Amino acid sequence: MKITVKDCLAFEVLKSARLIAGEKGLGNRVKGVSVIDASEISDVENFLAQKGEMVLTGFFGMKDDTEKQTRFVEALADAGSAALVVLYLGSSITHLSKEVVDVAEKRNLPLILVLTEKRKITYSDIITELMEKILYSDNFENRLISNTIFHLLNFEKHSNFQSAVREAAINNDFQLIILSSDFNPILSVETRHKATIADAINLGRERDVEKAAVYTMIDVNGVLTYWGPVMINGEKHFMFIVDNEDSYSAGEITKLAEIIELAMGMWKYTPERDAKSEFIKALRRGNKSLAYTLKEEAGIDGTEILSIFYAKGIEKSHGFRHIAEFESRENLQVMKITEGEDTYGMIYNKGKKADESEPSGRSQCIDLFNRLKEEKTVRIFHVTGIDGIEGAADAYRLISEAWTFVQNVFPYKRVFTKYELALVSNCINIQLQGGFVKKNYLELLEPFREATDNKGKQLLETLETFVLDAGMNSAKTSEFMGIHTNTVQYRLKKINEVLDVEITGNRVIPGLTIALALKRLEKVVH
Repeated sequence: MKITVKDCLAFEVLKSARLIAGEKGLGNRVKGVSVIDASEISDVENFLAQKGEMVLTGFFGMKDDTEKQTRFVEALADAGSAALVVLYLGSSITHLSKEVVDVAEKRNLPLILVLTEKRKITYSDIITELMEKILYSDNFENRLISNTIFHLLNFEKHSNFQSAVREAAINNDFQLIILSSDFNPILSVETRHKATIADAINLGRERDVEKAAVYTMIDVNGVLTYWGPVMINGEKHFMFIVDNEDSYSAGEITKLAEIIELAMGMWKYTPERDAKSEFIKALRRGNKSLAYTLKEEAGIDGTEILSIFYAKGIEKSHGFRHIAEFESRENLQVMKITEGEDTYGMIYNKGKKADESEPSGRSQCIDLFNRLKEEKTVRIFHVTGIDGIEGAADAYRLISEAWTFVQNVFPYKRVFTKYELALVSNCINIQLQGGFVKKNYLELLEPFREATDNKGKQLLETLETFVLDAGMNSAKTSEFMGIHTNTVQYRLKKINEVLDVEITGNRVIPGLTIALALKRLEKVVH
């Protein structure tokens, strides 16, 4: 229900209070009560009330400073506070200055004075009565909870939970979305369309709602949503409720969520399976037949898949923000599942098939991965350029085989493409099989052993850095090794002499690259 500042002044605890400024704000809605008695304005920001809260203060921290009191009132008005209630006049402060009263009047912030000398009134008294009225008034009990229960438990009219909760939502002007643990929608009851579910999910992930134990309010483009965890058949899901008309307080929404969760159990509601997550899991396991079975349910056509990826460390807010911006900017979709710090996903063209007249989307995918790697702890392994479901499953197999070892071969990289993955996968097979193939490659590096020990080791290290780390760029080699560019050039010349070839030649570099990669793998594969 909506309780205004004017309503609060009629409550028993505030009947003796005086409104001394901000009469035009008496219609402000009160959603909660907060106490702030900071001593510095900079501290006020840390305790600033949320929009719609009535703030109680005794000005204890700034009782002799009119300027601070004035700035405090301005800060509350800017934050959208419902009203400011000043207690203990005469004990903490002797009077309210004209400047404080004037700024409250100018900003239409109701300024309420509670005289506590004649009647002992405390913060607790006000909080207790106001919150009781906000949360548990007759209007609240009868209109929201009772009405919702009536519809949710109407077993004669409704055949399932989905039908019952839809009617409850329509009659009480709220919306309900249930998400899987991977944040894919599995039940949607929409009665308005002012914001998209995708926008809400992106903001929810940015706010780390999966870590919250209680309901969290998130404003999605002017639409108030309340998020919280919910257990269904022993599995964790997420539920968010949309208050269409900003009619209810956070406490009311929490009660509503509890009733809905109880109703799920009474209806024995079983959510539809998360087809999108199951589709990705099928690809990861190489179960192509299951992936084909799930593709229609997941809304995926194999020809639309542009890229598949495995990422570590992008589950933080910056990662999901980049993905949300990418989806909006490029008109492409990212489907993903997250397990701890590991995220598996795919990028696809939703609703349109790529053809030769349209960009392939590869460059956009690469750009996303490069943005995601801004955080130094992030590692991304991707195969971009997919040949349908078969190719996507094969790509996940390639990543699964090589992702651990590719980091050993290319320790300075944070984004690994199918080229690095394919190279390392082949090297792993050569390493495991051993025999003359491995021997042939490693013998390409034998001339360095014949050189003076220190000199040969130094030259081999330079070659390794030049080819595997610096992309055959002498300036980058200099940077990686901490030596002058001229020194690098001198060593490269000596390497050519030792090997008796031009190392950058097209017929030479492939064999040397594999040999050097095998050398690094020797340390981790036995």
